[in-house]
Amino acid sequence: MVRSMTGFGRAEVFTEQLRAACEVKSVNHRYFEFSARAPRSCGFLEERLKRFFQERISRGKVECYVSLEFLGDSDLEVRLNVPVLRGYLEAFAAMEADYGVKNDACASSLLRVPDLFQVQKKAVDEEAVWAVVSLAAGEAADKFVAMREAEGQRLQEDILSRSADILRHVAFVEERSPQTVAEYNEKLLVRMRDLLESASIDQQRLLTEAALFADKIAVAEETVRLRSHLQQLADFFTLPEAVGRKMDFLVQEINREANTIGSKASDIEIARRVVEIKSNVEKIREQVQNIE
Repeated sequence: MVRSMTGFGRAEVFTEQLRAACEVKSVNHRYFEFSARAPRSCGFLEERLKRFFQERISRGKVECYVSLEFLGDSDLEVRLNVPVLRGYLEAFAAMEADYGVKNDACASSLLRVPDLFQVQKKAVDEEAVWAVVSLAAGEAADKFVAMREAEGQRLQEDILSRSADILRHVAFVEERSPQTVAEYNEKLLVRMRDLLESASIDQQRLLTEAALFADKIAVAEETVRLRSHLQQLADFFTLPEAVGRKMDFLVQEINREANTIGSKASDIEIARRVVEIKSNVEKIREQVQNIE
């Protein structure tokens, strides 16, 4: 199924110890480009998330945001700075022994001692955190891909509709082109009669001129290739892999054939149809830029 390169998905997962929220969004990009934001203490998540989403996404500029909230015991731990405590107690004891100052140090007074306690975050259990984050990422990815597929379906419908419109104009060009040769032959005959008046007309010369004109404006090869390209474009929608880049190249070929037909057009009605063809090709090209 064809997917758009734009999408969004968000999910939250709760456990007794952790709440993990994952949000992922993407926009068009020629290749796969990934960036992630996670809490500083969980920087290891960035590379894991990149591998996780790269298995599910082929193209697009993808941004992922992860927030964590530890719900169980506090993720902070308080440690006693034993060397500092020992130093203060020894100093109090020496002060009492040497100077007779009563040593009445107690816990409440020691609380005012700088750097006596060290507060730091507990070491993160990477595997436990990833187990929860991967669940949230999986749900977010499912929603993200579903949105891409829905948008891809709309792109497919629009492209196929425009392709059908192009084919209608191509059919007109194929039908009209031989008529322009006959009309040119008739105009040439009238012009030669006016110029030569009573002189006889060289029928061989007339046939040669008509043949040269027919060869000059012949677009059969271009319309055949154009039809083939449009069929191939439709076939791409049935393929399981990402086809955006292939489609982009094919649309360039379609545009080249349309330009060639336009350069050969000597009839006002054909020229008008070529304008419509090129307009649809340009709109298809814009839509293809959004396909993964």
